[in-house]
Amino acid sequence: MASDTINIVCFGNELHGDDGFGPAIHRRLAELTLPPGVRALRADVGGLAALGCFENCRRAIVVDALAGFGPPGSLHLLDPDDIAPESGAQHGQGLRGLLRLLPAAIASPPQVQVVGVEMAAMQPFSPGLSEVVAARLDAAVEQVQALIR
Repeated sequence: MASDTINIVCFGNELHGDDGFGPAIHRRLAELTLPPGVRALRADVGGLAALGCFENCRRAIVVDALAGFGPPGSLHLLDPDDIAPESGAQHGQGLRGLLRLLPAAIASPPQVQVVGVEMAAMQPFSPGLSEVVAARLDAAVEQVQALIR
């Protein structure tokens, strides 16, 4: 039932350093008993393939690694408009575009909030979070839990 559902959409690729923040949060949420009507979903990329993660819910909480919002490891709660347009070389290419597309692509788009951590390192094919990002996992899960209460 869309009016009662909250989707937590965790973006990222755990094979690329701190880009694995979203999947790490998804794993932690999977170990918890979430309230009825709350679903934790994993989306590896922020492109059109992720549109389904935003359907049939009234709210969506996006969890992702960020770049350009503060010192490495800083945790942020953002609105979709806070996500700057991405250049081809910037991390997160596609997330803002996806969020801006929601009203045109979904009949009843959800209210969206973004919980993100500032990356310290994103190395292709280098699994594992940096120490500063790994240290923020508990705080990020607490932030998500506060948003779903």
